[in-house]
Amino acid sequence: MLSKKYFSLLLFVLFVSLNIFAQEKDVRNIDSLKTQNLNEVLISPLHVNRNIQNSPASIGILSEKELLRNNTTDISNVINTIPGVFMQSSNITTTRISIRGIGARTPYGTNKIRAFYGSIPLTSGNSETVIDDIDLQNISQLEVIKGPLSSVYGAGLGGAILISPQTLKKGNYQTEVSSVFGSFGLLKNRVSFDLNEKSSSLSLSYHNLKTDGWRENSAYNRQGITLSGELFRKKNSKLTYFSNYTYLKAYIPSSIGKTAFENNPQAGAPTWVASKGFKEYKSTLGGLAYDFKINDHLNNSTSVFINYKDSNEPRPFDILRQYTFASGARTQFSGDFKIGKIKNQFIGGLEYFADNYSGNTFENLYKQNNGNGSLQGNQLTATNQKRHFYNIFSQIRTLLSEHFEIQAGLNYNKTKFELQNDFPASANNPTEHYSYDGIFSPQLSFLFKPNEIQTFYFSASRGFSLPATEETLTSTVNINQNIKPETGYNFELGGKLHFFNKKLYTQIAVYRMEIKDLLVAKRIGDDQYEGVNAGKTFHEGIEISLNHNWPINRIFHLNSYVGTSIGNYEFKEFVDNGNDYSGNKLTGVPTNTASAGFVLNINSGFYFSADFQFTDKIPMNDSNANFSDSYSLLNLKTGYQFEILSGLKAHIDAGINNVTNEKYASMILTNATAVGNAEPRFYYPGLPINYYGIISLNYLF
Repeated sequence: MLSKKYFSLLLFVLFVSLNIFAQEKDVRNIDSLKTQNLNEVLISPLHVNRNIQNSPASIGILSEKELLRNNTTDISNVINTIPGVFMQSSNITTTRISIRGIGARTPYGTNKIRAFYGSIPLTSGNSETVIDDIDLQNISQLEVIKGPLSSVYGAGLGGAILISPQTLKKGNYQTEVSSVFGSFGLLKNRVSFDLNEKSSSLSLSYHNLKTDGWRENSAYNRQGITLSGELFRKKNSKLTYFSNYTYLKAYIPSSIGKTAFENNPQAGAPTWVASKGFKEYKSTLGGLAYDFKINDHLNNSTSVFINYKDSNEPRPFDILRQYTFASGARTQFSGDFKIGKIKNQFIGGLEYFADNYSGNTFENLYKQNNGNGSLQGNQLTATNQKRHFYNIFSQIRTLLSEHFEIQAGLNYNKTKFELQNDFPASANNPTEHYSYDGIFSPQLSFLFKPNEIQTFYFSASRGFSLPATEETLTSTVNINQNIKPETGYNFELGGKLHFFNKKLYTQIAVYRMEIKDLLVAKRIGDDQYEGVNAGKTFHEGIEISLNHNWPINRIFHLNSYVGTSIGNYEFKEFVDNGNDYSGNKLTGVPTNTASAGFVLNINSGFYFSADFQFTDKIPMNDSNANFSDSYSLLNLKTGYQFEILSGLKAHIDAGINNVTNEKYASMILTNATAVGNAEPRFYYPGLPINYYGIISLNYLF
């Protein structure tokens, strides 16, 4: 028999399907559809063509409205509606994003994907990607490219996340004030101002997000200022600028064992509570991009950027101080040309990235601090690392006929770094140098377009992921000469289809990927790891998404979606410490996920929405001896939008998350081991039922 969770999802899928097929009487033939304006969603200009139908990859897109579908504070609720994407989050403080199982075994944080805000990389030189610092209300669109289209994006086996900055679409001036308040002391205040003139624009916003947290030692405080816009805007050129400053202080409850998870999930890990462990940082990101139309067939976009981060993280086993300064540049030429009657489009360019990292550890004397938490003691280590890499990339799109086209691309990456240990002092403080062999990443795709609203594609591509900083170091804080990047080939067959007069949009993708030189985080101490290349993994699956738009009548309008990912992720060859895990399920990722939801809009300004997410059980260790339980989440939201005065609009919203009060793990610490008589600390408990309200005022003039 079907479980209640699967039965609930089946009912929802049936409901959406009935809505879709109820409209078959409105279907027009293909010839009449060709005369319509398709109004395709534009994707990032980093692609060789901005029409999603012409991209030979599975791309999940979240619009501005979809990003703000929940409480505007936590992106995990909305990004998990994209099939194949799984974001785990613990109290917003610790997050991990995996795409098709890539990156699932990373102990803390996100790597093996690349992220951009506009043309500025958000991925640091140590391969870590943090998108949480960007306020959701500063994003106009988010794209997730699944799979290693390395010809454009560089290192990232799992794929890439492209974030488009918010811009003023109407009018000349706009100001907005909003507040979010909710359970467990949740409070977010935001104020923004936008202007748009003929030759320039400016967007300035400030937000402050706080929560007391529902677990011990889990208070959170983030403040951010974002400034962006355009200068010297002309018909053929513009200068875009962007800067973001973030201050964060977030206490860390860490993970807990099974007994505490089942009986007292609000508890924190005893050592983290006793030390009052937290992470605190100041982060500044800034960049300039100049776009120039050289002639009717050639364009250039060149950007420069800096990224600075100063962080302090008292942990039970030490206190970590880190400083990172990164800078880089990217230039990209794009255009079109003809060979006879055959049309071609191309992208080609170069990206350079330099990263300077300084890390220092100190004793944590919290046990001697009379219950007042962490206390810095003697210095333990001081390490300086510099990393440089460059990507040379190109991609071409050749339209062989009205119905067939080929896309091909190539990326070359060269990475080198140096390490110096200043403490404890080694003989003459020698600097170690190391570099990886150059990596070529080709990509070849075939597209068949029977008409303007349907595309079928096949693609083959090679990708790679660079080791993170901690993976390049041994337990003695020297360069790990044996570590090398992960590489893998991805084969994908998919379709992008419009039906029913463009009221239904469907994406389907079937993929198969094999990763070799698997990077494994080998535990060398309490919450301390060292990287090794230890085997191969196998990733295959099918992803299906449906988005439906139904204007029921003059009063009601329904938007609904269904998405599912059915995967098979396993170790193909994997031996670790003498244990053979070959054939086991890959750690840290659910085999199956599903989501469904709808928004019912009423022309009076009211709306009601519901979102349902199902997550299958997750292997928590490589031996597959422990699995987390599967779970389902239901979120509800309603609101009212109305105009107070001419140009002045108000929004009032209210929502409930985890309506059924499901007990679940919102994040898993993979391969947790027992210390002494304690249980392995696998579980980061997810929020119980919680409530929120939103009030916002927007004045456009």
